[in-house]
Amino acid sequence: MTSSALEASPRAATVRRARDRQVSEYAELSRQVRDAGLLNRRRGWYLGVIALTVAAFAGTWVAVVLLGDTWWQLALAAVLAVVCTQFGFLGHDTAHRQVFASHAGNAWAARVLSCGFAGLSYGWWMGKHNKHHNAPNQVGKDPDIGPGPLAFHPEAARGRTGVAAWFTRRQGWAFFPLLTLEGVALHVASIQTLWQRKDMPHRWLELGIIGVRLAAFVAIVFLLLPAGIAAAFIGVQLAVFGVLLGGSFAPNHKGMPLVPEQAKIDFLRRQVLMSRNIRGGRFTDLFMGGLNYQVEHHLFPSMPRPNLKRAQPLVRDFCARSGVVYTETSLLGSYATVVKYLNQVGLAERDPFSCPLVRQYRV
Repeated sequence: MTSSALEASPRAATVRRARDRQVSEYAELSRQVRDAGLLNRRRGWYLGVIALTVAAFAGTWVAVVLLGDTWWQLALAAVLAVVCTQFGFLGHDTAHRQVFASHAGNAWAARVLSCGFAGLSYGWWMGKHNKHHNAPNQVGKDPDIGPGPLAFHPEAARGRTGVAAWFTRRQGWAFFPLLTLEGVALHVASIQTLWQRKDMPHRWLELGIIGVRLAAFVAIVFLLLPAGIAAAFIGVQLAVFGVLLGGSFAPNHKGMPLVPEQAKIDFLRRQVLMSRNIRGGRFTDLFMGGLNYQVEHHLFPSMPRPNLKRAQPLVRDFCARSGVVYTETSLLGSYATVVKYLNQVGLAERDPFSCPLVRQYRV
């Protein structure tokens, strides 16, 4: 055996032992979660929430009819945005198979909730969101930090010149104003992807449902209200919808460590180290659709939303015993981190929030 082979053999054995230990860690955590019944379906809870959300949707439109010709309609536009955001969260949960035992049951429920009520494509969302869950905050793999108006990593910022570079250096302050356009962007991305992806199952059905949903929304508003109020109603609804959805997803990963494209990290650390939980009570749970328990959701994507809070102490304690950093902060604190992070990236600072495991291996 050559000297290089002798050197490689102990190193390979060490890597194998570390990998086996990491796999067994997640297996142990999974066993504890399963034994606690936290992966059991909560179909009754979900059916109740869906019924209440549908009732709120219908009630909002009844209020629009009764209120009539007045600028107070803009308040109802904001209420409608809140309700549609809740449909987005329910579509997210059913897409993750949290509600029903069968894949088909969850998929069709997600299409009804996402396409029919929120105006978002289930097929587009699944493709994008699965890639995010597989590689959160990993450059070149996570679509949530991919190319767009904002640069989410230094390499993307360095390639910009002129007006784009000027904007990128200040992009943190533009984050929240841009969220007002997120609702429109989500609708456009849904339709665009369905139109282009000819291999997507049931794409014509989803396109039809979304088309009817969006067209009916505009037509009904202009039918019930004067043109000026109707246009403002649609604008407020879309802006608030974008802020609520974007504001619930952004705090979970933006400003957490970035992972180089070729890095390999075990599942437990990949999900925990790149995710951030948000402290708060019932309002936070409602406002963020349970996504404030992002660490638990990433570790167990099919765990029903009401069980995430119950799983948190178990997961947090397990991470403490395993030496895995578990991040939790306030909602305002997370937003401040997001703004600071985006501004640092905009200045093309190298590795503003680099992966702690990568730093460890470099040392």
